[in-house]
Amino acid sequence: MNISVAEKLYKIGSVAACSGLSVKTVRYYEEMGLLSPAVERSPAGYRLFEAGVFNRLAFIKRCQSLGLSLQEIKDILQVRDRGELPCSEAKEHLKAKVEAISGQIAALETLKGELQYILNRWQEQPSPESITRTICPNIQRD
Repeated sequence: MNISVAEKLYKIGSVAACSGLSVKTVRYYEEMGLLSPAVERSPAGYRLFEAGVFNRLAFIKRCQSLGLSLQEIKDILQVRDRGELPCSEAKEHLKAKVEAISGQIAALETLKGELQYILNRWQEQPSPESITRTICPNIQRD
């Protein structure tokens, strides 16, 4: 990493404080490779971050708020780190997320219907026979 003499480097505590993340989280992101190439090590082994790390951390936080996993975010950042605009990569991940959410919504609608059906047929005093055969006759129909 070529850093100009005038460029300020930040220690992990400063990066954490300025980004609103914990030191542990910043360390984890760095270990996952999410913060490269904005990080290097000092001769004493301290993590030193370029100012660009703040943009990367803001991007990571935004992607997480959109439901992307850290691996998906890493895929997008790797495209950027190759010098390419990662928008098409990001779009594919977001489209996949929308499809997954649609599937979850459909599953939840099915579950909601099943729960509503059970509640609509609820018996406060089930028959004695059904009580002996089931744990809860309202949930376990004969």
